[in-house]
Amino acid sequence: MNWIPGTWPHMDWQLDQITALGLLAGVLVLFIWGKLRYDLVAMAALMLAVVLGVVAPENAFSGFGHPAVITVALVLVLSQAIQQSGVIDILARPLSRLSDRPILFLIALCVFAAVLSGFMNNVGALALLMPLALSLTDRPSLVLMPLSFATILGGMTTLIGTPPNIIVSSFRRQIVGEGFNLFDFSAVGVSLAVLGVVFVVFVGWRLLPQRKDKTRHTDVYSTHDFLTEIEVPEDSELLNTRIGDLEHNHAGEVTIIGLIRRSTRIYANLRVALIRPGDILIVRASPEELEAFLDDTDLRVWGADRFEEEHLTDAEVGLLEVVVSSGSVLVGRTPKEMRFRRRHGVNLLAISREGEAIHNRLAHVVLRAGDVLLMQGSQEHLRDTMVGLGCLPIASKQISISRGELRLLPVAFFMAAIAATAFGLLPIYISFALALGATILSRQYSVEGLYTAIDWPIIVLLAGMIPLGEALLSTGATTQISALLVQLTQGLPVWVILTAILLVTMTLSDLMNNAATAVVMAPLAAEVANKLGLSPDPFLMAVALGASCAFLTPIGHQNNLLVMGPGGYRFGDYWRMGLPVQLIIVGVGIPLLLMVWPL
Repeated sequence: MNWIPGTWPHMDWQLDQITALGLLAGVLVLFIWGKLRYDLVAMAALMLAVVLGVVAPENAFSGFGHPAVITVALVLVLSQAIQQSGVIDILARPLSRLSDRPILFLIALCVFAAVLSGFMNNVGALALLMPLALSLTDRPSLVLMPLSFATILGGMTTLIGTPPNIIVSSFRRQIVGEGFNLFDFSAVGVSLAVLGVVFVVFVGWRLLPQRKDKTRHTDVYSTHDFLTEIEVPEDSELLNTRIGDLEHNHAGEVTIIGLIRRSTRIYANLRVALIRPGDILIVRASPEELEAFLDDTDLRVWGADRFEEEHLTDAEVGLLEVVVSSGSVLVGRTPKEMRFRRRHGVNLLAISREGEAIHNRLAHVVLRAGDVLLMQGSQEHLRDTMVGLGCLPIASKQISISRGELRLLPVAFFMAAIAATAFGLLPIYISFALALGATILSRQYSVEGLYTAIDWPIIVLLAGMIPLGEALLSTGATTQISALLVQLTQGLPVWVILTAILLVTMTLSDLMNNAATAVVMAPLAAEVANKLGLSPDPFLMAVALGASCAFLTPIGHQNNLLVMGPGGYRFGDYWRMGLPVQLIIVGVGIPLLLMVWPL
């Protein structure tokens, strides 16, 4: 390939290279569009690649056994085991003593979050600390985004802190024969995490828009706005009618979530309960729906505005606020489709989106990632049911990070696995597998937890994207692109090229999943280094940093999306604090990379 400055380089492309790049471009467009689940997009692209001959059929599902995918799954399960151990609960208790000193509380919360995220999945770290933060502050909008950023920054510090680091290390093993060690990311990552957290807790939160906060997020939707107590007259024509039939006759727009009969409150098996004289029905409906319902029946509002919120709960029934994650089965579906009560035994009481309550026609609202739901159900099963549906509990009547007795063995096994990895005794996926096996055999964690703790959409995404990334290498498409980049940047200092790779990775990470970004950019960065005759390490580390820097939008990293609803943030709020953080990472990160990882 001969290139004359001022002209576009001539490239000889093969059909399989064009096909592979076309598939990748289509995947990136669909990721950025965001209307389809990213795991489904990745698997559909993989199947199409097999049909088009870009990926060999025998390699189609090799991603599921890839060390990076196995390691990510193990980290997710071990993080959940530690979360349930009670140890983090004890460590977090001192934070409650700082709740009346907002700045100190924010500093302690973000530092703790960053440290936790270095050694466990950063989504898990957020899941641990967000309920605590909400229970101890009356300004969630000034706390939750800094908390999210702190968990993302902490993930940069170790190999296991975030999936992109694991993916980059795994790719290095492919090309060099050895991956990055557990703490190879720390020299640069810790420095940037410290600078980032210092900026966030002292300056960044001041850049966020000042909006009126609620003492509790539940205050966004007052129960008086959507719940009403309806009395059944002695001579009602609805006597002996099943409650399920009453709801069905009104097209599902009115939901009866409870029944008060004399001094007894009934929540279970409501659909088959028969209406009796003097019953008080707790009805969920908008004012318009309620008016139409009362016009069609001989029922009447009981006591006007005398609704008692304690009627929603008792010893067996409770309320729980949850936020819908990006991989939840609820995304893109309506409550009516999900049939919460019939399938899962829970009632949907309210939906909040970007801090604003949605009151009308809840049954027909298409749920989105980041929506906050107020659920009612069995105290015993409500939380587990919501986690199984892909939701993150954020608040309940009693905030508690862990449940059950203190368990030290899971932490001990985890620390032993880290030590074995750090001293090079075992590969990380073997040491973590042994730690998980020991945790289960010692009955410190249930076998069922293996399946509920794993974020399956992430696993499927990686399993689909890794063969596509390898196809780019095997067809020579990555070599062609890297050669083009080297020609276009000929004569420029290496630090400029490194900065360009970091910025491109950052941009992609702000627009699509960070793990997918690492899969795409790691081979390209390594090939650029190869064309320049330089070590691939600083280029791969730039990709690891950039893939973790999803600070400008709520869609690039799941943690940003999870705090959007509870914090009442809008899409455009994130760049206010995120842009300075990314400028700090670029300005300080490039010199650090060149210092720690010589060319």
